[in-house]
Amino acid sequence: MRTPFILASIGGLLLFPQYVPAAFATEQVLIDVGSPGPKINKDIFGQFVEHIGEGVYGGLWVGENSDIPNTRGLRDDVTEALKQLHIPVIRWPGGCFADQYHWREGIGPQSSRVSRNNAWGNVIEPNQFGSDEFMELAKQIGSEAYLTVNVGSGTVDEAADWFEYLTSDNPTTLATLRAENGHPVPYKVKYIGFGNEAWGCGGAMSADEYFARLKPFSVFALNHNPQQRFSGIDLLFNHGASNPEAMIKIAAGPNDNDTDFTESLMKSWSEAPGYLPVFDAMSLHHYTMSRGPMSDYSADFGQAEYAHFVSMAMGMEDVLTAHENIMDQYDPQKKVALVVDEWGNWLKPDISENPMFLKQQNSLRDAITAALTLNTFMRHADRVKMANIAQMVNVIQSMILTQGKDMLLTPTYHLYKMYVPFQDATFIPSDFKADMITIGKTHLPQIDVVSAKSPEGKIWMALINIDPGKTTEIEALAGGTSFQTATGSVLTAPEVNTVNEFGRPEAVKASPVRFEREKSGKLVISLPPKSVTVVSLQQ
Repeated sequence: MRTPFILASIGGLLLFPQYVPAAFATEQVLIDVGSPGPKINKDIFGQFVEHIGEGVYGGLWVGENSDIPNTRGLRDDVTEALKQLHIPVIRWPGGCFADQYHWREGIGPQSSRVSRNNAWGNVIEPNQFGSDEFMELAKQIGSEAYLTVNVGSGTVDEAADWFEYLTSDNPTTLATLRAENGHPVPYKVKYIGFGNEAWGCGGAMSADEYFARLKPFSVFALNHNPQQRFSGIDLLFNHGASNPEAMIKIAAGPNDNDTDFTESLMKSWSEAPGYLPVFDAMSLHHYTMSRGPMSDYSADFGQAEYAHFVSMAMGMEDVLTAHENIMDQYDPQKKVALVVDEWGNWLKPDISENPMFLKQQNSLRDAITAALTLNTFMRHADRVKMANIAQMVNVIQSMILTQGKDMLLTPTYHLYKMYVPFQDATFIPSDFKADMITIGKTHLPQIDVVSAKSPEGKIWMALINIDPGKTTEIEALAGGTSFQTATGSVLTAPEVNTVNEFGRPEAVKASPVRFEREKSGKLVISLPPKSVTVVSLQQ
């Protein structure tokens, strides 16, 4: 039996190691450093902001005259916390909201903004947070922008004008208006999404109907920023021209297991004429929920429900594989990326004043399922190039919850902070054999493992012990040789349904860990029950 050193500190003083008793055999994980896989695009760790409930107003935006400390209207405590996650990209303004959003109503003096009805909760949308405020948010936390244009109820002209307003460096009427609004320098926009859920709230279209509507948006909604400018015109006299900084165009793809939608969309992509592809990536939406949105409790559940959610989260593997197999038929060179721009545990909004605000609690279970899902994305890094968990603040599986002037970090926040080293790392295959466990009627592997090499050359491992009751031990080997030390952090809690609350904001948080090679020559990493451990390995 070994003692894992789970280190904690109060006032800078190191506390005693925690001893977790168990009886088990050590599992070996063979890290194949000689066979590196694809790069793990950092945008897999992206976020999503939509105008739902307190997702924007109160959670991010309080206005410059608020008593809550803010910088240009964005609350300082939230933006400071988000900076720690090194968020690579934020998707905005939706979501279903995007296909009802008209950008002109959210620019200029606050007093002249247009108010609208917002179907999410039947409340007023004041448009106080618009294009310039979103770009300010991205700037403050160091993120790239992913903008979804209104394809459902908007026009091609409206989309084209929006991107001229945002990105043109020429003194056009719209660029001059942007400068008058305080932003003379054109913005950079990394991604453009053409509508949202075209099969549903984005217009109830078939894949063929959507592709026909998508094409003119793809041609005319251009990025004019000098660093990103690229269109079919650039290829007229140089068919080999390219711009690696060009904006990436994302089609609104299927929901869950609707592979027919993928088949139709990819077939149309492969057959479309023109100098440039109609889209560079296809989105996929897949939430974890047992009987539909808002049907599962966020805190009032036990181990059987925990196991069922873990099993559903691991189902992301089959969902990705099904769509990728079809994409491979039409795009064997993997030119089209798969973007999972909505995912997460969609639970009962049991801390919402208005149920349609979708404000839910966030437990250790949700952090574990997020880790399993991120591990799955990393294993599919050759095709999956971006993912955006829903949503960043106060909505669905959020990073942060706010209550008036107060703020707390959720277990999912701590998980995302632990996973920062995997951004732009190189995937490394890991060979391991997981024991099977049974919880209620659910059969699960006890552990899940992902390994990667960071841009700085460090070997990192994410190790998940799914078992809610037993510790397990891992011996990491590379080329048959054990490592000297493993240093990182572990996330666990007393129960799978433990949450952070405003009266108890640190019930679930990460603690530092360190493991050293034993006299036997082995480096054994002890994983507490129901935990996620992320460590860097040194030889």
